[in-house]
Amino acid sequence: MTEPWLRRTLSHLPVLQRAVLHSLQMAQEDTVKWCGSLDDREVHERPFGLPSVGFQLRHIARSLDRFCTYAEGIPLTQDQLAALASEMDNHGTRESIFTELEASLENTRRRLDEIIRQPLDTPIAIGRKHLPTTLAGLLVHAAEHTQRHVGQAITTTKVILAQRP
Repeated sequence: MTEPWLRRTLSHLPVLQRAVLHSLQMAQEDTVKWCGSLDDREVHERPFGLPSVGFQLRHIARSLDRFCTYAEGIPLTQDQLAALASEMDNHGTRESIFTELEASLENTRRRLDEIIRQPLDTPIAIGRKHLPTTLAGLLVHAAEHTQRHVGQAITTTKVILAQRP
């Protein structure tokens, strides 16, 4: 199947919004394709000490929420900070983890419609240290960060599948 950015979809949207949305669509498709066959136990496995697929998918979901919050100029909530601190926990079923990812991807798509109305050079402060970037920098990073963790989830899945009896 052709990757989302080559399907000539979303052409009515500004180029940066389109690129981020294509990245999210690809993340959704690739995680289902490559990681979807894992069971509840396998999604938490850490072969060779690698972070689990569950961690990678939760981290994608929760990072996107944090990126959108930064883009909206709102400080992170205590719930977001608690969610960040629990990303490595081995909790949740395969279904609950995939559901969290799907919900975050959909929520990010909705929030992006409003976020993208700001000028791309809008200054954004990231994290506790308030590191400076721009809206464009944040959105590009959100897309590449998502893809990086999708790749890590896929690699861990391939190791797990190779170790199946």
